Amino acid sequence: MIEQDLKPFLYVVVCAAGIAADVGQLISAARELDWEVGVIATPVAASGFFDVPAVEAQTGRAIRSASRMPGDPRPFPPPDAVIVAPATFNTINKWASGTADTLALSTLCEAYGLGVPIAVLLCVAHALAAHPAYQESLIRLRGMGVRFGEPYSGEVQEDGGRAEFAWERAFDLL
Repeated sequence: MIEQDLKPFLYVVVCAAGIAADVGQLISAARELDWEVGVIATPVAASGFFDVPAVEAQTGRAIRSASRMPGDPRPFPPPDAVIVAPATFNTINKWASGTADTLALSTLCEAYGLGVPIAVLLCVAHALAAHPAYQESLIRLRGMGVRFGEPYSGEVQEDGGRAEFAWERAFDLL
């Protein structure tokens, strides 16, 4: 058994939002807390929302965005926890409905069934967050035990700046 096998394993699910470019901050925080990390990205997120080679170098593992073939070995150990960050409108609604049409969504649906703790850092614009389906999805996911950080819209504030995305808050939620 190698040393990293003794550390807890964290799945980081990355969705397609502009703030995903900074996901390395979450991975750095996880490593400082002695987690090993595997990143699962939605296909759109993996297509240019963050620096895939840099994240692969940071974690020492390939980014996953496609399902493996039956019989292929699992590339990551089972998760001790999952963080979804940034979590988008689309992913939240599909996950709550039980849709598993991407590896990221399949992973989230399965993690719930396995009882794995899940923390979510939302990144949803105010106009989308007002949609009744989204509100119902949050209620359903909270009822499933999913823990949410404060919402982040990414929108420009009155002072012309943007709020900080609280990557480290995910660990408080776990």
